Amino acid sequence: MTRKTVLDLLKMKASNQKIAMVTAYDYSMARLAQEADVDMVLVGDSVGMVVQGLPDTLAVTLDDMVYHGKCVARGLDKAHLVVDLPFMTYQVSPQQALQSAGRLVQQTGCQSVKLEGGERSAPAISLITQAGVPVVGHVGLTPQSVHAVGGWRVQGRSEEAAEQLLRDAQAVQEAGAFCVVLEMVPAELAAEVTAALDVPTIGIGAGPDCDGQVLVCNDLLGLNSSFKPRFVRRFAELEEPATDAFRGFVAAVRDGSFPAEEHCFHRRRPSAKVARLY
Repeated sequence: MTRKTVLDLLKMKASNQKIAMVTAYDYSMARLAQEADVDMVLVGDSVGMVVQGLPDTLAVTLDDMVYHGKCVARGLDKAHLVVDLPFMTYQVSPQQALQSAGRLVQQTGCQSVKLEGGERSAPAISLITQAGVPVVGHVGLTPQSVHAVGGWRVQGRSEEAAEQLLRDAQAVQEAGAFCVVLEMVPAELAAEVTAALDVPTIGIGAGPDCDGQVLVCNDLLGLNSSFKPRFVRRFAELEEPATDAFRGFVAAVRDGSFPAEEHCFHRRRPSAKVARLY
């Protein structure tokens, strides 16, 4: 199989082909995404919230990302694999960022890494890309800064904030990022940023004019009906049928209908010739 490369994704922007990205955190989800022919798979630090049940992404470690990155990589041979650099694995210094990025590439087999921040992260992006590791930037709402920005809020609403967000996106591109995620940004601003950049933009809550879109796999599958952000579209409603399947299993165990005969193994009976010896 031919894996999508950085050059392939840049060509998609140039030819106005939309890029489809999904998050995945394990082999099974990665395999399903692969079957659906997605272009990019992101192992996001959102694993902290989606898989680990945490209130935010801040406790996710580099070890966590390596583990989940390895799992996802085993399910892919076509999609471009991106793995997140988690909180405090790149903010200390560009050298720390390079070491963290190198570990992700070496130990997961990913094709690129993603990190948050605009102008402030440009030195780290520059050093990582100089070492030959492709980088995806991330501006707008940056979940690792959730406390600093006052919660899960749309970014870039004011004129001043919009101008800063554009500067951040341009700084990320100039530092060497081949792609930029725009999260929770007004649609008009996302369209302006997309037009201003030569590299693809991937939107999440950033309107239809981005070069691509990303959703968390559990969200698009409808596996958590209590999580209903405005930017999510559920392409299936799997929570109820999955819960019904568990209920069916519990009931069958309790009433003795599972396992039935077809689910059982038996000792082999000796052949007639062997039996005569006894």
